[in-house]
Amino acid sequence: MAEKLYGSIEAGGTKFIVAVAGEDDQVTAQERVKTEDPQTTVANCVKFFKQYDLAGLGIGTFGPIDINPNSPTFGYIKKTPKPGWSNFDLQGEFERQLQVPVKMTTDVNASVYGEYIARGRRNDQTLFYVTIGTGIGGGMLQAGKFIGLNNHPELGHMTARKHPDDDYAGGCPFHGDRCFEGLAAGPTLEGRTGIAGEKLPRDHQVFKFIRYYVAQLLFDVYLTTRADVLIVGGSVLNEADMPEVRRDFAELMNGYLDVPDLEQLIVRPAVADNGSATLGDFELAKLAAK
Repeated sequence: MAEKLYGSIEAGGTKFIVAVAGEDDQVTAQERVKTEDPQTTVANCVKFFKQYDLAGLGIGTFGPIDINPNSPTFGYIKKTPKPGWSNFDLQGEFERQLQVPVKMTTDVNASVYGEYIARGRRNDQTLFYVTIGTGIGGGMLQAGKFIGLNNHPELGHMTARKHPDDDYAGGCPFHGDRCFEGLAAGPTLEGRTGIAGEKLPRDHQVFKFIRYYVAQLLFDVYLTTRADVLIVGGSVLNEADMPEVRRDFAELMNGYLDVPDLEQLIVRPAVADNGSATLGDFELAKLAAK
């Protein structure tokens, strides 16, 4: 009997990463598909998956998306600044074209689910995952279940308190400099300096601001949820930034709560190369197949 194969899609604003794995979640094929208009992008992804006999497909996508199974737009991408993608039936389109069961969630939910798998499927913990990339999003898992029954969190757009030295006008088209995404997402690096983020030296002051806002977001989340692990993913920050994030978090806490060892509480992903979402997608595909 042939091994069952499962598909993964990491759907982002600039690229869709499509992959296939067997029961062991080890990637056997992977391809990068440029994010264009929805029809072209989906067609290119379908072309890749048609090479394989999939048992199920898991999708972690940019949002906001409709995750309410009782909604007439369940599986749709909702209002988004990405041209052409608003109100697009992403899940339904893949179901129709591939004729396989599909389970879809947000990209950060897929990431936190992958971390849950990689960290031993512990149901006695609450895990929080935030990605700091082109945008900012957060996903949370408690006892193996996603937080957000009929709607998913939009933590990147929570109100942020500006750093006293930061005069940036903000990059969010909806909230300007009043939300975390407007102040700390990847594009704000170039927005402040005129230099692409990957070309900035790591000791540039702009990273001090990003670390401060990430610590502030984690502080808010911790006070709200008392999560056991706060995972910082994405490409904007790296392991070398974590000591300052922890320091800023401690200053914000100011002794109010007894918190665990911050090196155990605030961490980088357990899955290398920001691969948590792909692992989460494969597990979602298995759930869809069942």
